[in-house]
Amino acid sequence: MNRLMRMGLLAAMLALLTSCGEAEERYAVTIAGQEFLVEVADTPEARRRGLMHRTELDERHGMLFVFEESAMRAFWMKDTPLPLSIAYIDERWVIREIHDMEPLSLEPVPSREAARYALEVNQSTFSRLGIRAGHRLIVSEGLRARLAR
Repeated sequence: MNRLMRMGLLAAMLALLTSCGEAEERYAVTIAGQEFLVEVADTPEARRRGLMHRTELDERHGMLFVFEESAMRAFWMKDTPLPLSIAYIDERWVIREIHDMEPLSLEPVPSREAARYALEVNQSTFSRLGIRAGHRLIVSEGLRARLAR
């Protein structure tokens, strides 16, 4: 392998490792005494991609979708083979509603109330841990700092 090919391969590997590191950044969120580690989707591209193409999600891990303002929301499961539950959350970090979602479904799962945030976790995790509408999320300082940027 010549030097130019080695440099190209090294650059590609470095780019892959860098992008993986960013996707792996997680923040602590506590709900009803239960801690979760969440990835944050706070850009249009990250929200669009969500958990698509993932085949597994660790227990008590999830993805927090962050929007600039509260509004009616709808999520679907296009290209998402994992069975997930979604919590729609208001601007005060209170869960307003929770829904189970079907893997790979193109059927939207709409909120019934305006939501500023949404949290996706493995299906049944919320119910198994006794988490329900009315519970408040306590977000870590690291996550608060990220959202303040």
